[in-house]
Amino acid sequence: MPRYKLTVDYDGRPFVGWQRQDNGPSVQAVIERAVLAFSGERVTIGGAGRTDSGVHATGQVAHLDLERDWPAATVLGALNFHCQPDPVAIRACQVMHEGFDARFSAIRRHYRFRLVNRVAPLTHDLGLAWHVKKPLDADAMHAASQVFVGHHDFTTFRHSRCQAKSPWKTLEAFSVRRDGENVIAECSSRSFLHNQVRSMVGTLRLVGEGRWGADEVAEALAARDREACGPVAPPDGLYLTQVDYRSAEEDRASLAAYLAETGSAAES
Repeated sequence: MPRYKLTVDYDGRPFVGWQRQDNGPSVQAVIERAVLAFSGERVTIGGAGRTDSGVHATGQVAHLDLERDWPAATVLGALNFHCQPDPVAIRACQVMHEGFDARFSAIRRHYRFRLVNRVAPLTHDLGLAWHVKKPLDADAMHAASQVFVGHHDFTTFRHSRCQAKSPWKTLEAFSVRRDGENVIAECSSRSFLHNQVRSMVGTLRLVGEGRWGADEVAEALAARDREACGPVAPPDGLYLTQVDYRSAEEDRASLAAYLAETGSAAES
């Protein structure tokens, strides 16, 4: 049974999120329906990240297994045809080794948040960026963002209903820069907590407006209290841009170790 890796773009506005849910359309359901339409197979696809309602992607990754050994180019073309008219596109498709898993093989996820910093209302970017009217100091935001880099308890910056077992995460990088009227925040980590990026960006907005400094951000982080977080940024400007993976050899070794561990556990 071949396993395929899909790289996916989508506009998150019409969806309740990546994950299939009963309360509205999801990106996962769109792709699964497309698979059924072209292959006749009912599948469950796995995704690298469970983006929330309204969050976008330019580099989401998913995997699926099919009974028939279709050429990757055929899968790519068929899925893009059957995903229409929903704003979901499969940018790339490749056959992978059996140990590959879009979620568990990932070693790093990259997110970008775009703010449009101008007085005039948004037109073409409406729903695709966060509109902030007050002038933002991107350099101050970048300096304060370094507070988040490293291994921390991010209780302050996660949703109160976050299901992660631990609030501890290691943020590998965080940067904020200005590009004309755009202020771009980018961060990378192996994994993120529910609402973590939006919570951090919303807090950094306070810094950009001169209402907080880096010291206040550090105090909020140290508080380990959701009440200490600044206003949470809307989903409009958030994009999952890239997911990095282990090599095939590392995946196979990881799978072998897992099978050995579960096998020995079953014997004991």
